[in-house]
Amino acid sequence: ISQLERELTLVARQSPACTTLLSIPGVGLLTATAMVAATSGQVDHFGDARHFAAWFGLTPKEHSSGATRHLGRISKRGDRYLRMLLTHGARAVLRAASVAQQAGRSVDALRQWALALQQRTNHNKATCALANKLARICYACLRDGTPYGQARRLEKKIARIAYPIPA
Repeated sequence: ISQLERELTLVARQSPACTTLLSIPGVGLLTATAMVAATSGQVDHFGDARHFAAWFGLTPKEHSSGATRHLGRISKRGDRYLRMLLTHGARAVLRAASVAQQAGRSVDALRQWALALQQRTNHNKATCALANKLARICYACLRDGTPYGQARRLEKKIARIAYPIPA
């Protein structure tokens, strides 16, 4: 097993898409390499992030009639292995966020959202919703080619150091 992990690490280091995905919380070596292998690191053929999440079967089923719209459970249509990896990653993020919150440490916006959702619903629903959100974040990172949070950090840094230029 350790030999396979070393080989996957070498593959991940050589792939810019893998290194981009590894910056996302809940996405580890197996998830990143499996996602890049399944998509070839290209997400241009997906219409948007919702279609990408639907490809994993992480979007809710819709039962509509007239003006009434009911969203049900996740569809589970798509790649079972990648859905399982994203769900386990989401579960790990939730667990680590709850431990950090109980210890009094600050948590970022994604983890705050997941913890608030977990308090409103049950743990499994929050896990599936977070896995859906992680799939959408993966789509955005692969589409833009930027690691998770880097664009926001750059905007904050520019706002912090920027000063008005006299005309």
